[in-house]
Amino acid sequence: MSEHHPSEDKDLPLRDDIRLLGRVLGDTVRAQEGEAVFDLVETIRQSSIRFRRHEDHAARRELEATLDSLSRDQTIDVVRAFSYFSHLSNIAEDQHHIRRSRAHQIAGSAPKEGSLAHALERAFEAGMGSGELAAFFDTAQVTPVLTAHPTEVQRKSILNCQMAIARLLDERDRMQLTPEERQANDEALRRAVLTLWQTRMLRTEKLSVMDEVSNGLSYFDYSFLRELPRLYANLEDRLASRDRSWGALELPSFMQVGSWIGGDRDGNPFVTAEILEKALATQAEKALTFYMDEVHTLGSQLSVAQGLVSASDALLRLAAASPDGSPHRSDEPYRRALTGIYARIAATYVQLLGHQPPRHAVAQSAPYAGPEALAEELEVIHRSLTANGLSALARGRLRHLRRAVGVFGFHLAPIDLRQNSDVHERVVAELIKAIDPARDYLAQDEAGRVEMLLDELASPRLLASPWLDYSEETRGELAIFRAARAAHLRYGKAAVPNCIISKTDDVSDILEVAVLAKEAGLLRPAEGVLDVNIIPLFETIGDLQNAAGVMDRLFSLPAYKALLESRRMEQEVMLGYSDSNKDGGFLTSGWELYKAEIGLVGAFARHGVRLRLFHGRGGSVGRGGGPSYQAILAQPGGAVQGQIRLTEQGEVIASKYANPEVARRNLEVLAAATLEATLFAPREPAPRPEYLEAMDELSAAAFAAYRNLVYETDGFEQYFWESTVIAEIAALNIGSRPASRKKSTAIEDLRAIPWVFSWAQCRIMLPGWYGFGSAVEAYRAKHGEAGMARLKAMHHEWSFFATLLSNMDMVLAKSDIAIASRYADLVKDAALRQAIFPRIEAEHARTVETLLQISGQADLLDANPLLKRSIRNRFPYLDPLNHVQVELLHRYRDGHQDERVRRGIHLSINGIAAGLRNSG
Repeated sequence: MSEHHPSEDKDLPLRDDIRLLGRVLGDTVRAQEGEAVFDLVETIRQSSIRFRRHEDHAARRELEATLDSLSRDQTIDVVRAFSYFSHLSNIAEDQHHIRRSRAHQIAGSAPKEGSLAHALERAFEAGMGSGELAAFFDTAQVTPVLTAHPTEVQRKSILNCQMAIARLLDERDRMQLTPEERQANDEALRRAVLTLWQTRMLRTEKLSVMDEVSNGLSYFDYSFLRELPRLYANLEDRLASRDRSWGALELPSFMQVGSWIGGDRDGNPFVTAEILEKALATQAEKALTFYMDEVHTLGSQLSVAQGLVSASDALLRLAAASPDGSPHRSDEPYRRALTGIYARIAATYVQLLGHQPPRHAVAQSAPYAGPEALAEELEVIHRSLTANGLSALARGRLRHLRRAVGVFGFHLAPIDLRQNSDVHERVVAELIKAIDPARDYLAQDEAGRVEMLLDELASPRLLASPWLDYSEETRGELAIFRAARAAHLRYGKAAVPNCIISKTDDVSDILEVAVLAKEAGLLRPAEGVLDVNIIPLFETIGDLQNAAGVMDRLFSLPAYKALLESRRMEQEVMLGYSDSNKDGGFLTSGWELYKAEIGLVGAFARHGVRLRLFHGRGGSVGRGGGPSYQAILAQPGGAVQGQIRLTEQGEVIASKYANPEVARRNLEVLAAATLEATLFAPREPAPRPEYLEAMDELSAAAFAAYRNLVYETDGFEQYFWESTVIAEIAALNIGSRPASRKKSTAIEDLRAIPWVFSWAQCRIMLPGWYGFGSAVEAYRAKHGEAGMARLKAMHHEWSFFATLLSNMDMVLAKSDIAIASRYADLVKDAALRQAIFPRIEAEHARTVETLLQISGQADLLDANPLLKRSIRNRFPYLDPLNHVQVELLHRYRDGHQDERVRRGIHLSINGIAAGLRNSG
């Protein structure tokens, strides 16, 4: 037996899976496209590997010569082959993570960081009993929120193919297959890869909002509907096994999955009241269909006969009320009860959706008034089984269904409303002026606006009148709020619980939404009731700096404080990572977010209001992404008060939640981190004063360097549009939302998501690191070696700073200045190119050098060998895609704009995004 390093032994199955999938893909290419195409792809692959792994510059010249000579048809074949290999590698890596996790559990290893087992172990070791943990869960809220955005490149059809391949790999790993079974698996794997190869990777039409709704709901089928109930069951069992006093107590449904899809109107004119209503109905249909399927299956399983076991009186009454009159089930009360429950869910389906479900009930019945009534009838079955010696039956499918009803209700996922404060401002101004032309809301200063808004909130009179005509914008906004009120009446208040205000500048922005909520009956001042959370979103650097002051002034208003009493004195605040990064750069964005949280913790404590933070994080580091566990634990003390919401965006949703086991692990990470950050956070919200001072200095220098490049350098906007694929991304059929908020090329108007995605495609990743090197250099020049020693101590002792550098480490490892230089050559103005790219190159070198010095690493990602190996294995398959993309962009922009060139560019965007994974 050959000797291997232990870590290499652990990765051997991963390498075997990648070789297997690569071989099957190669065979598919040979069979479908011919020997010549296969030989071409293989030549490129081997040259790229030789260059990357052995720094063979002759191989690089061969690679470039081969790629430069490709015909248009050959280009498409090469891009497809390397793109699909990236997708297959992702599948193999995900399966390997599952394999390693199972191996740890089978071996009885200590729970790993990020698991609920590890979090609970910490709690038990700290002497916490069931009472303290129950108190945490009673008020906890953990919600990942799915959002659609303009760089989601994954088609659902492609995702379905990938999941089929993942299931087949999983079967090979978990089961000892006979030769016949192995052959069947091999054939099925080849069929799945063939289907993937012949499935169109790109969309032919631009997505509608309802297409995005449908795509988002697919993750409930893949994972959420089943995995969330399993997570709760495992957590309850773990608590009960460790602490008998926990007994049969069931946890509140503290974790759910939210959505912006169908409610996020900020910059998306296609999200209307009608779309919101359709999205809600589609979600309700998904939830009710799931419940009916589960009840139907339960009915086939609970064939318990009354003569063999007792049943409770409540269960017998439920069975007697059932419309099931079959004599074959007359002595099977559980089945009859479930038939009755099915009939009531079917009636609810008809009442809410207006049409019959796919599988009809045996007879008509009364619909449920709400999910609580359904939960109570399922509880009757649970109590009867438990009381009559059939607890094992209650702990199976019934347990998971009861939890699903508690988590998903009839609405499936709460949809947040979001709109820009400028729109609310115009709408309120128009409403006021329509009834009193002398009152010019827009002409008022902030104090005047607040006074006018408070007057309206105190008045029982509504502003809007059916007899007056309004602009299309105002009609649309009023319709949205009225649709939200109708949703509350139809599906329950949990269906549309939040109104988020983009670009919140001051108190008036929040009160404007309160006035609009009043117009729709979502706020009833006479009753002192507010039915939605009004959530300010602070997203620019200036807004973050003002956030605590805005909330302090808001809470000082008795009228608003009174409304919070109907919200349990809880207030949510959203922090925007993406736009603050685009505005001020990676380092300053991270630091101002951290300081804003410290300020908010203090302001909320002074007013006796509970803070819930909603983190608008993206998938990439340039948009506040990175590992969720470390990010949550790196929050300042008091910022995570048992409650946290955070956005999950674009391609990150697929990588986290398409595979059921990966999904459960990611959900568990969020719950575990929230528990640990709440129960074990330092009592002081801020670290040592000298660390704060150091960060202030670093941030100021990084901000100056970033702003100087991006906003103060003549021609930078042109450089960006010519040196990246932003123009081509804007034309892709990958989302309902435009890439820019306005019809302009200004960076200020560009959405943060395509901004980051474009830099990732050309392998610079500029938003994830630019300015750090200059900042450290300036700090060191001022403070000498003592300054560098302080930065090293900060990295060692302060989780916020360590997480910041860890994320930067990952981004820099995925960047490649040599490849980036080829994108710079796309800039036609040589003087402009020479004025900007060398600055980026020099800052990149400074940043890498200073990062390694502070972290003590010899090379990037030395502290994360698993990711380092993954990136090293991916680069040989990414490099050809980048090279081909540049050549295609040259051709396209030189006027060769036929469909094959355009398709090749779009395919390369998809492949590079897959290879980088958290790219946008």
